[in-house]
Amino acid sequence: MTGQSPASSSSGEGITPVQQMVASCSGAVLTSLFVTPLDVVKIRLQAQKNPFPKGKCFVYCNGLMDHICVCENGNSKAWYKVPGRFSGTLDAFIQIVRHEGIKSLWSGLPPTLVMAVPATVIYFTCYDQLCAALRQRMGERAQEAPLLAGAIARVGSATVISPLELIRTKLQSQRQSYRELTSLIGSAVRTEGWLSLWRGLGPTLLRDVPFSAMYWYNYEMAKSWLCERYDAREPTFAITFASGATSGSIAAVVTLPFDVVKTRRQVELGELQAKHLSSRLSSSTFSVMSRIVAQDGFTALFAGFLPRLIKVAPACAIMISTYEFGKAFFRKHNQERIIGTLQT
Repeated sequence: MTGQSPASSSSGEGITPVQQMVASCSGAVLTSLFVTPLDVVKIRLQAQKNPFPKGKCFVYCNGLMDHICVCENGNSKAWYKVPGRFSGTLDAFIQIVRHEGIKSLWSGLPPTLVMAVPATVIYFTCYDQLCAALRQRMGERAQEAPLLAGAIARVGSATVISPLELIRTKLQSQRQSYRELTSLIGSAVRTEGWLSLWRGLGPTLLRDVPFSAMYWYNYEMAKSWLCERYDAREPTFAITFASGATSGSIAAVVTLPFDVVKTRRQVELGELQAKHLSSRLSSSTFSVMSRIVAQDGFTALFAGFLPRLIKVAPACAIMISTYEFGKAFFRKHNQERIIGTLQT
């Protein structure tokens, strides 16, 4: 088992590219339906800001997210009383359902599903192909192939879907219609150019590339270890589920600060540009981190820790186990069809 886990050498063999895409997309749809409410809560917690900082006041508030800008009259006294802030994950769930209805927990689901198709096709297909090629070329260091293949595959998929990720984040962070969102995005493109659609790509890559590298490396190692421990020739559904949940949890905790920065920068798109507020948003990832720490403290970099962990663990488990099950199903189907053809 040195260099590769069971069934990894044939992960992309025996099935057609279309079947591989169907397996990945079915997993993405199931995962999106299950974890979108947790993603909504995570983004609301991360986008939450301390009320009434010096020199700023509320523009408006929907009871779930605070929108602030520099006071025109220089008075920091707020004219709108905020109805309350989230005290935690459970409180966020309760307030969202109470003020916006249970459907709001699935806000941003359409763009999430639209994202799932190109993202999974690019990501999982590229990973399988790259990993298989790298294993053959890296020889004794083949165990490190998942790390490199996962990182490269994530760069491609994250760059392609970044504009859709931005739209989804805006829909989840504040309640607004698609018409309002279209107007907001159009205004941003006119004032800041098309590159504004890739706002947050830097911290997204800083979050997703190491996440992907750690995830695939730990997943392949955990799957190999569990197969060896339980003397399984092929990884079972339980093995892939447990491996995906464990590796995803580890990667999620390590990369959480970059997830917070990504959310902050994307939510800031469309904030009212009073007193040249927009000029202060074009800072680097680490500048945003410094600003978050200065304003809200170091713990703010880990805002949404619990919902992200609760989301990522089952999401990774569902996605990878469904994907592996789909590939195994199509591989078995193709083998039976070939045997049936030979027999006739």
